[in-house]
Amino acid sequence: MPDHLAALPANAPRGIWGAVLLAIGQDGEIDWSATRETIASLCASSVDGIYSNGTACEFHCQTEDEFDTLNALVAQEADRAGVPFQIGISQSNARVARERLRRVVEQSPSAVQFTLPDWWPPSDDEIRRFAEGLAETAPSLPLVLYSPPHAKRRLTLQGIARLREEVPTLIGAKLPGGDAAWFDEMRRLLPGFSVFVPGHTLATGYAQGAHGSYSNVACLSPKGALSWWRHIVSGASNAAEIQARIQAFLTDHVLPFRVRYQVSDAALDKAMAAAGGWGNIGPRLLWPYSSVPDAEIPRLATAARTIFPEWW
Repeated sequence: MPDHLAALPANAPRGIWGAVLLAIGQDGEIDWSATRETIASLCASSVDGIYSNGTACEFHCQTEDEFDTLNALVAQEADRAGVPFQIGISQSNARVARERLRRVVEQSPSAVQFTLPDWWPPSDDEIRRFAEGLAETAPSLPLVLYSPPHAKRRLTLQGIARLREEVPTLIGAKLPGGDAAWFDEMRRLLPGFSVFVPGHTLATGYAQGAHGSYSNVACLSPKGALSWWRHIVSGASNAAEIQARIQAFLTDHVLPFRVRYQVSDAALDKAMAAAGGWGNIGPRLLWPYSSVPDAEIPRLATAARTIFPEWW
């Protein structure tokens, strides 16, 4: 195992983690049977782990009953397949996030992901109290900070290091990454701490000390993302070339949907999953959010198979 992966504690995540995605029926409701099939397919892809209730899983649109139903499905399918899983408890309301955490303890996830309270930008003291409250609520569960680029409050690396000292069960973070100076600071301030970067920057991120990705590339092809990861950690010469192809694919074929149809990142992730064809899932999002139209999916699938023939 490469040195900076081996230096992580045993419970720290590493590698390629695939996002659980919701299958939405024609009636606009969650199709639980198709969602279970999709979770099972993701588990069968041999990714290093799966996670629920990130952005691509539309955590911000779920009712509390849907949240509980989904987590039970995730735990059942992951346990059946022997795949590590994380559950996201993110919620704009900090008290609701804490209640979600109380309920997921019984599922025994390998870690819990959380965002900072987001209706009003929290102060440093409020962030500390929130994270300490989560740790006190579920002292047996490791915590992973999810810090998306659009968060109202994004911690610096120094801030994450301070929070780690105050909350020892904080074992990792999902971060946007940065330039060479950012990675230098990351390695200095966060030794033995799992830092995940966006899937489409993983080759360069790993070379500078990142440990894996909650991967948008796995939305398109879990097996493709895993194959690329193996190239990355083995030092294969084509790892950077694959990253260039991934970024060109996103720029040319995926990101234009954001402007053309005024859709969210979750819609882009689900469009890629529908085009990838690995699960029983279409591009539709929960109400009231717009989706990439069904008619675009065959063209996106053709582009993906042309650009990444080795993944299919």
